[in-house]
Amino acid sequence: MSIHARIAELGITLPEPAKPVASYVSYVRTGNQILISGQLSNDANGGIKGTVGVDVTPEQAAEAARLCGINLLAQINAAVDGDLDRVVRIVKLGAFVQAGPDFEAIPAVVNGCSDLMVQVFGDAGKHARSAVGVYKLPLGFAVEIDAIIEVK
Repeated sequence: MSIHARIAELGITLPEPAKPVASYVSYVRTGNQILISGQLSNDANGGIKGTVGVDVTPEQAAEAARLCGINLLAQINAAVDGDLDRVVRIVKLGAFVQAGPDFEAIPAVVNGCSDLMVQVFGDAGKHARSAVGVYKLPLGFAVEIDAIIEVK
């Protein structure tokens, strides 16, 4: 099954890739790797903003991480000219969660994105990662995730 077919089977429609909001590019390709800039928990409905453990529940935060994953897929799709079957492996995710002072379940939140990558790419979606709680994220979004992808 093609990656696009798997995405459709999961009920996902890839959005237009987000444009940079500052002085950077959405992705860089070097050799057989693509480095994707941080993708926010944004969607057409405004996304998920707020502080996890304060005004965002852990379940909402996991959905926010999944939104980041969908936005990563859109950027990867753009970087490979629409041929997601060129993805060899999701190498690493770097995740940042806007967390309240008593919220410690950062890895569980990031599973929202990690699980999506495995659902889409199978074993090639298994990756190394960082999961970090931070005070603030750009534009008030609850989660931001970047990625390193190996392609052929």
